[in-house]
Amino acid sequence: MADVTMISGADAGAVADWLAARIGAALAATAGPVAIAVPGGSTPFPIMEQLVARALDWSRVVVWPGDDRIVPEDHAASNTGKIRALFEPVGAQVATLSEDARPPHFAVAWLGMGDDGHIASLFPSTDPQVDDPRMVRRLTPDPLPPEAPFDRLTLTIPALLATDELLFVIRGENKLKVFEAAARGEHDLPVARLLRAASRDVTCFT
Repeated sequence: MADVTMISGADAGAVADWLAARIGAALAATAGPVAIAVPGGSTPFPIMEQLVARALDWSRVVVWPGDDRIVPEDHAASNTGKIRALFEPVGAQVATLSEDARPPHFAVAWLGMGDDGHIASLFPSTDPQVDDPRMVRRLTPDPLPPEAPFDRLTLTIPALLATDELLFVIRGENKLKVFEAAARGEHDLPVARLLRAASRDVTCFT
C-alpha cells in the first residue's frame, strides 16, 4: 500500500494549482501527449473550471473520464459531455469511453469517492478486482442510484493504477471517515482495494 498524503482545507483553486503543477511537469518531461483521468459528479467541475484557466500546453493533454453513464453526451447525466465542454475549448483532447478503449498510462488519475466507498463506477456490488484483465467495463450498479439510473462505463482498478500519481478530492465527514478507514486497511470496499494495490503516490485533498 502506498503512503497517503492528506491535505485539509483546500479550495478548488488550490487543487487546480496542484493538478496544473503535475500536468506541467509531465508535459516538460516528454514531447508527446500527456494523459489524465478525471472524475464526474458535483465536486470536480468547479476544480476543472479553475484548472482550464491555467497556462498549460493543453494541445498535448488527453483527458479521460474515469467513468460515465451510458447516455448521449448532451444528456444532463453525461460526464463526458461536461468534461468535453470544459477542456476542448482550451485545446485538450477528450477521450470517449468504450468497452474496447485502451487507456494509456496517466500522469494523474484523479478520483472521487461515494459514501459506500465506490470509485469511478466501481460500486461494492460490482466486486472490482485489482487483477481485472479489462481496462474498461460496462456494468450496472445495484442498486441503481435514483439520481442517475443508468448503466455505466468505467475504468477498472488496473487502469486507474496505471498512473504516476493518484489524487482524491473528498468532501464531507462521512466520506472522509470511509476513506481514512480504507487507508488504514480496515475494510474491503473498492477504494480500499485500490489503495491496497497502489504503489504510486496518493494525495487526498479534503
